[in-house]
Amino acid sequence: MKIAHIIPGSGGSFYCGNCLRDSKYMKALQNLGQEVIKVPLYLPLFEDAHDLNEVPVFYGAVDIYLKQRFPVFRHMPAFVDKMLNSKSVLNLAAQNAGSTRAKGLEEMTVSMLLGEEGLQKEELERLVAWLRDEAKPDVVHLSNALLLGLARRIKQEMNIPVVCSLQDEDVWVDVMSDKHRDEVWQIMEARGREVDAFVAVSKFYAEEMKKRMHIRPEQLFINHIGVDAADYLAKPIQEKEPVIGYISRMCEENGLGILVDAFLLLKEDDAFQPVKLKITGGKTNDDTAFIKQQKQKIAAAGLQEQVLWVEEFENPSRQNFFDTVAVLTVPVLNGEAFGLYQLEALASGIPLVQPELGAFPEVVGLSEGGVTYHPNSPKKLAKAWKSVIMDKEKLAELSAKGLEGVGKHFDIHKQSEKLVEIYKKVAVKA
Repeated sequence: MKIAHIIPGSGGSFYCGNCLRDSKYMKALQNLGQEVIKVPLYLPLFEDAHDLNEVPVFYGAVDIYLKQRFPVFRHMPAFVDKMLNSKSVLNLAAQNAGSTRAKGLEEMTVSMLLGEEGLQKEELERLVAWLRDEAKPDVVHLSNALLLGLARRIKQEMNIPVVCSLQDEDVWVDVMSDKHRDEVWQIMEARGREVDAFVAVSKFYAEEMKKRMHIRPEQLFINHIGVDAADYLAKPIQEKEPVIGYISRMCEENGLGILVDAFLLLKEDDAFQPVKLKITGGKTNDDTAFIKQQKQKIAAAGLQEQVLWVEEFENPSRQNFFDTVAVLTVPVLNGEAFGLYQLEALASGIPLVQPELGAFPEVVGLSEGGVTYHPNSPKKLAKAWKSVIMDKEKLAELSAKGLEGVGKHFDIHKQSEKLVEIYKKVAVKA
């Protein structure tokens, strides 16, 4: 089976769990003998920027933004489009843009969801023509529901199934104004009827999106994210120093402020003086001021030497990060649909300490490799850390259970086989 997976690129400026999810699935599907084409949108792909030379980046971020905001750019000659979609311009945009921010991009989100009725209709036709004439897939897989505007023309032109993953669309949409938020959910619900299957990354998120988009039960599947244990080295937890790790985009929404405040509370107790904090995951320009504030709080407490900020987060730096931390916490303010960093930690023998929000309890419960706390406050997080970080025996127990649990419930090969079965099922119906 030939699968075209359409993936929004992050440009590699921060740890993008959705991007990593797609990359890991593509590799696992290829290992199963499936032919997979990664089709980047907006920016080059995380850890896969070389794909820019093999497959065009469609809907180049700079080009579509300028055309959305300034009508004059809709009438520029072709060489201007080519320049704006060049590798150098896209990489520069990735380094300097606050690319995960919905505020200010509401109209573009609506326009993208409208597909052939939106301002990007010419780019849609270019993508569809490339899929039809060059890629020629048997199925198209959209990385998230914000890309549903592509589905109608793909199906009209190619008469093949379209599958759509569901992960964290609410994070983008719910911060919009009431007017735009309601409009986006309505369009997503309508366009969703044209998709053959939705694949949610957790039971929690499947239920959430079923309510929000009124997805038909027979249209909705659950396929957990997976990892390959062979990609990770699990160092004995007993040999590690008491280091708390955070790996995700370093921003307020992902709970970096809660993490820092909890660490300051923890360090007020002399019994936890040996504990250190290690933070990585990258950032966008939007996050710079917030990160500066967190560093100022740490400095005011005299704890600069106890907190290590790591700039690099791609391999081999990511493996080095997991080699040196004893527990992992990413206290996302409102939880999220999954959180791939949890599986990366578990596969590295690292227990989780996560808030009882979103899909976090689902992952911790299935793996048995961590603890949860409620509510998501610095005080409760500090208390949860105290229950495990200095207890070598408990850490070892959670580490062993987590390693077993990630292999049993979140193996990328098993999850990929389930995904292939979904493709086959919708292909028969089509």
